[in-house]
Amino acid sequence: MRTIDWVDGAIELVDQTALPDEYRLIRVDTVDGLVEAVRRLAVRGAPALGIAGALGVALAVRGEPDPAAAAARLRAARPTAVNLARGVDEALKLLDDGFEAVLARALQIMADDVAACRAMGERGADLVRELTGRDKVRIMTICNTGGLATVERGTALGVIQTLHERGQLVEALALETRPLLQGARLTAWELGRMDAPYRLIADSAGPFLLARGHADAVLIGADRIAADGDTANKIGSYALALGARRAGVPFLVVAPETTVDLSTPTGSAIEIEERDPAEVLCARGVRLAPEGADALNPAFDVTPHDLVTAIVTERRVIRPGLGERL
Repeated sequence: MRTIDWVDGAIELVDQTALPDEYRLIRVDTVDGLVEAVRRLAVRGAPALGIAGALGVALAVRGEPDPAAAAARLRAARPTAVNLARGVDEALKLLDDGFEAVLARALQIMADDVAACRAMGERGADLVRELTGRDKVRIMTICNTGGLATVERGTALGVIQTLHERGQLVEALALETRPLLQGARLTAWELGRMDAPYRLIADSAGPFLLARGHADAVLIGADRIAADGDTANKIGSYALALGARRAGVPFLVVAPETTVDLSTPTGSAIEIEERDPAEVLCARGVRLAPEGADALNPAFDVTPHDLVTAIVTERRVIRPGLGERL
């Protein structure tokens, strides 16, 4: 399964809003169509957004009177994930060389992501073994960081998949991930497809279950990693990091080098996307809160680097808690 691909002159996406009820592919052949798909989370996950950004520039070059302006609209569609902007910027460097050059660069970014995810899976699984000292482990994770967030395999969930393939995974504990339930809808779906043992837990149960010894490590992805190692990820990640520190459980961030943003000095400089309050007030189209209620809906939080045991990329392991810097 490929989450995002270039097929017969258009972008083909798995519509993640339809899962787990329906596996549905959609074709996008305009920049405005791609912006809409990004904003409604039909495509999501930092690496997948980076690829969408690059492929979107190819659409702009082919079909827009002002490709740079169209690319700027796409770049701004979601502000927290640095990969989207980076994918757009990489493809724009070849704007003057024409459509074929831009498309070739976008396809190379896609191929690089496939290779990076496999490397992160291997390096991350090795590090889990080193840090826990266990041959078989239980892993806790939040949001969705599998193939649906990348092209094929994933970041943090890619590590879990590697552990499962090695026969080292006892169980994955996936947080439901309110308010849009990416853990319940998407991560559970992916774990089921790989036939991995797992259970879902409520978001608020994570720190308590860590305190009771239910997981040997916590693995999360990232939407942006600042120069000091502060990490923006799905809302709820910070609480897990606090719980992991209290329980003495390793807390690992797994993300490609493209998610590292050295131009952002600390997490306080990361713009946090505020999404529609209706996502909190409703669940899959059914209103839960009383009429007149309002909500605050930050999509991400920032985990300070001193709570991060290690950052795993396709090239290296960085240990911010020990003073190592990116």
